[in-house]
Amino acid sequence: MTAYLAGVVSSLLSFIFIVFAIGTIGYLVGGIKIKGIELGTAGVLLVALIWGVVINFIPTFDFAGVKTITFWSDKIKSNFGIVSNIGTALFVTAVGLIAGPKFFRSFNKSTLAYIVLGFVIIIIGAVTAALFAIFDPNCSSSMAVGLLTGGLTSTPGFSAGKEVAVALDEAAKAAGQVSTLEADVTAGYGIAYTFGVLGVVLFVQIIPKILKVNMADEVAHFQAANQIQIPEPKGKLTQIDPFGFFPFFLAVALGCLIGAIKIPGINFSLGNSGGCLIGGLLVGHFAHIGKIDLRISKQTLNFMRELGLVLFLIGAGVPGGVNFISKFRWTYFIYGAVMTLVPMIVGYIIARYVFKLSILNNLGSITGGMTSTPALGTLIATAGTDEVSAAYAATYPFALVSIVLASKIIIMLI
Repeated sequence: MTAYLAGVVSSLLSFIFIVFAIGTIGYLVGGIKIKGIELGTAGVLLVALIWGVVINFIPTFDFAGVKTITFWSDKIKSNFGIVSNIGTALFVTAVGLIAGPKFFRSFNKSTLAYIVLGFVIIIIGAVTAALFAIFDPNCSSSMAVGLLTGGLTSTPGFSAGKEVAVALDEAAKAAGQVSTLEADVTAGYGIAYTFGVLGVVLFVQIIPKILKVNMADEVAHFQAANQIQIPEPKGKLTQIDPFGFFPFFLAVALGCLIGAIKIPGINFSLGNSGGCLIGGLLVGHFAHIGKIDLRISKQTLNFMRELGLVLFLIGAGVPGGVNFISKFRWTYFIYGAVMTLVPMIVGYIIARYVFKLSILNNLGSITGGMTSTPALGTLIATAGTDEVSAAYAATYPFALVSIVLASKIIIMLI
């Protein structure tokens, strides 16, 4: 009996069980509608964050022969990091492959709008973060960067900030000083991440309702305005596998190589997220290599996109919940919320009144400018078409470059 109980406890507390249990409960929570608004896949994030918070208060224990069960360790932390990275790669590659056939063939006046929005949204957020760091003596520049990257849900920006913080911590240690810059960046990211995700997810659902948008009409107009002739490959092509895994894996591998390229001097790289987006766009655009067919069915891409999104939310959400508690202050939470709301609202106003973008292109560019993977998934579900991912894909790379550079500059100069 004791052995049986030990087996049950071990299974219930296994990493695999926890991941799928979070996904199961998260989809149930996400499916709850209140006045037509639902969290959708972001419900998974909410459950993951709650689990991350809860495990801070569960002590290590020994039960039925299962020795020293620890709910958070370097190994488990690393496992969630792997889940998050795989999820990000799957999601952004699928987005790139979906947008790829039209992306490079659709450059027009709107493209300039996406580029400007990508930079402007991040610049506004960075200036806001810098002001908080300057005027609040309790908010270090590293904490401000953590709050900024959490508020904008930017893993590459977070990684860039941590990289600088680690270097400064090591320099301080070598000089016999104590420095906690890396811990501040991590804690700030965890504190702001929750609102950063949920704020944008709710925004892309609430705005159409406030404006009383007829989504069916908007989608019809959007599709008519974005009709692009995609040439069919000439000659007979060979399909390597029936599900399209070969071209998908090729796009991910290519993306990782692109993301690993560093620009000398500023030590900048796109990382796996930016690289996989570019890899997906390229494979989706060219559609074949010689006689090898690289086209993938929409069903496969939709599946990969959703699977990637849920894995990303679980992998990022649990560590975010753990870090949420460590240095939480209500002032930090408010700062993070401001860093989410101000760039998003200003970006929306500029897109609507300066560039005159349609509501779907507007919100698509906002999700890209805010580097919000979950919000794009919600927008696709709200609009009922994945073509809005084109605006996300056009804005995202410029926002990504901006947030990485901004994170490094704020920590080094403020």
